[in-house]
Amino acid sequence: MPDTLTATPQLSCYTTNLVHYLAAEIPAVSHRFAEVTRLAVRTDLPAGELVFSHHARVDITPDGGELAYRGASDWSTARELLLAELEAGGRLLAAANTERLSWAPGYGRAAAPHWILVCGQRDGSWEVADHFAALTPHGEQQPFRGRLDDAELARALAPVAEPGPETVRRDAMALGSATAVPAGDQYRWLVRTRDGSAPARDPRPGAADGGQWLLEPVAVLSHVLATLLADPAAVARHADDLWAAARHYAHRNEVLVTDGLLDPGRAAAETAAWQEVPRILRIAAMSAARGRPRTGLVEEAFTELITAVEKSGTATPVRGRP
Repeated sequence: MPDTLTATPQLSCYTTNLVHYLAAEIPAVSHRFAEVTRLAVRTDLPAGELVFSHHARVDITPDGGELAYRGASDWSTARELLLAELEAGGRLLAAANTERLSWAPGYGRAAAPHWILVCGQRDGSWEVADHFAALTPHGEQQPFRGRLDDAELARALAPVAEPGPETVRRDAMALGSATAVPAGDQYRWLVRTRDGSAPARDPRPGAADGGQWLLEPVAVLSHVLATLLADPAAVARHADDLWAAARHYAHRNEVLVTDGLLDPGRAAAETAAWQEVPRILRIAAMSAARGRPRTGLVEEAFTELITAVEKSGTATPVRGRP
């Protein structure tokens, strides 16, 4: 496998490896991902609850190929199905658990879903790669490539016990629109399926679930801010979603500047404002846990981001492929 660990754009722990997986069949996928990046939020939920769609579907190919989850309740079955997918496609995305990944900062102490690539199997060991790199609340994670034996891979892919509802919804929306996810106690991975109707499907995030969504950037950010101000406890639940959005928009803005679609100075200001939001949310979440909500800080960060978005020109969705 080519050594492209350093060439993959640094996005979220899902989308970094998603983009790398897709690069083998969609060579311009990094650029394509930037084009379809847009934060959408579902509005027809109980107070304090948010569901995000970070991008339109980027995995659907003209011949009807798309990704879909698969699962198995026991490792023996999962192992055979993983081998079959490797035989068919040469690689696959698998849902791992950060608490069980020896290279992750959360190893042994913080469980969260995390996509990795399984690239092959021979001589009783599995070749895996994780292109994600970031400074996380638990420390710095660097890209990883190595080999795991059966027991190590089974441990790495062990399901996260009792994930919160925001995590369940995040998994369902990980491809950009609502996707069926196996039961939470199952080993999970994604496979390439072939369905001739896929390219004709409605790409909007609510098309499959009937939800009500906002897509216009200022309206989205205003709704998110109102939710966080009304329920300070929601800050901790959704900080990861806004962190991922900041990474996505940093990549998007860089590509759009290169393409001459955004003013470099205004794009830099927007990217900086995006990056400030998750930092403030971490502070606010820790403060709220101590009984001292910092709603003023949250409101200030979002207000500055909304202003930067309006000035940069990304308040209106960029033209291009849907």
